[in-house]
Amino acid sequence: MAADAPRPDTENPTDEEYRLPCTEALLASTMALMTGHAHTAEAPYRDAMARKIIVNLQALSQMPGLTSHFRTMLRSLQTHWTPGPERRAAAQENRDPEPRPQALWHAAPEAVQ
Repeated sequence: MAADAPRPDTENPTDEEYRLPCTEALLASTMALMTGHAHTAEAPYRDAMARKIIVNLQALSQMPGLTSHFRTMLRSLQTHWTPGPERRAAAQENRDPEPRPQALWHAAPEAVQ
């Protein structure tokens, strides 16, 4: 191959397609779903996003080449994202129709020195 010949693996800088290894692609998509879930308060597809996050975390924990510590962290995240009946009931009871102002942890001083 000549030095001036274009390499077939060179990516076009304007190309929006990302080429990631399978594990990294799954991790990136899971993080994108988590971000979307955090930014949507009452969207009708929020539960579907949470279910997909759980499936992705389970698939990630079974990927080859990950350390046991990373697998443990993924299982812990999966447990956190898996809704239990009591967790769902508490979330429904604690849901406010109107957001409340955030409470201070301590009383504000009357004067600042």
